[in-house]
Amino acid sequence: MSIDIRNVYRRFGDFTALDNVSLEVRTGELLALLGPSGGGKTTLLRVIAGLETVDSGQVLFHGEDSTDRHVRDRQVGFVFQHYALFRHMTIFENVAFGLRVRPRAQRPGEAQIRRKVHELLELVQLDWLADRYPHQLSGGQRQRIALARALAVEPSVLLLDEPFGALDAKVRKELRRWLRRLHDEMHITSVFVTHDQDEALEVADRVVVMNEGRIEQIGSPQEVYDHPATPFVYQFLGNVNLFHGRVQDGHAMIGPVAVPVAGMADSASAIAFARPHEIEIIRPAPGETGIAARVEHVLAVGSTVRIDLEPDGGAAAIHAEVSRSELRELGLVTGDRVLVRPRQVKVFEAA
Repeated sequence: MSIDIRNVYRRFGDFTALDNVSLEVRTGELLALLGPSGGGKTTLLRVIAGLETVDSGQVLFHGEDSTDRHVRDRQVGFVFQHYALFRHMTIFENVAFGLRVRPRAQRPGEAQIRRKVHELLELVQLDWLADRYPHQLSGGQRQRIALARALAVEPSVLLLDEPFGALDAKVRKELRRWLRRLHDEMHITSVFVTHDQDEALEVADRVVVMNEGRIEQIGSPQEVYDHPATPFVYQFLGNVNLFHGRVQDGHAMIGPVAVPVAGMADSASAIAFARPHEIEIIRPAPGETGIAARVEHVLAVGSTVRIDLEPDGGAAAIHAEVSRSELRELGLVTGDRVLVRPRQVKVFEAA
């Protein structure tokens, strides 16, 4: 089932939640809506579900206009952040609920319901918990039951609103890998909302980065990470270093470091971004150029070493990441004087 969002606007009083949003969700893909709180991603998910109306624009399911179609007629399954399981029902009855409340003409028989529920519980690897109640399950188990309940009605589209946001980091990592495997088995068109960059990049086929009700960029996880289209995308997807400079003779001058740029006028203000692992640290030596800085802090975490540097002149701190072997070669300790150069940098014209 494909989904086509066309020029959708949604306002709440003076606040514009969705500002001319257009998006195509391909049949069978797992799409992530990624962005900060208030960026419009949950509103867009609710518009797709039919839980939210639009002020203008269209929502099409497989080419058919569904903008005014009621939520019960859209064939969507919805998984909420806080599970929304019925506390007074067993796990079996929670999963069976959507089947039991169908109109009589569409309701399966009791034997079919039992077979379907047990198949779904096996699918989420929790069939042994059928007779328990939600309060007897861990958070990760409850979220898997919530997913099984959403799948029980055989939806054409699966929508997940920050499904792992209420769980601790370790469980989140386990469940997002599990969700990816499950999706590869079922190939149901799925859209999930998250503000966790790692989650979106690890799980999704494509990522939609949203900010202030607009789409900043759409692409594969590798595309949006390696080739951010805007300064916002660059800053939102992981830690970055921000440098200010000016364009001179086709180069952005970042301190003494010259970075080739195209299509930017001389004397234009420029902002440049480099991720911590793209920062090179060298010892001062005759003929070497770079941003002069002082080592403020060295922290070894696993195989990576994080180094905080204070540039001369009061500029913003620079954060670098090197391997343990690089640290040994450099022999850095707090207080050392070094030169810093970005190995790879992305330059934008300052607004």
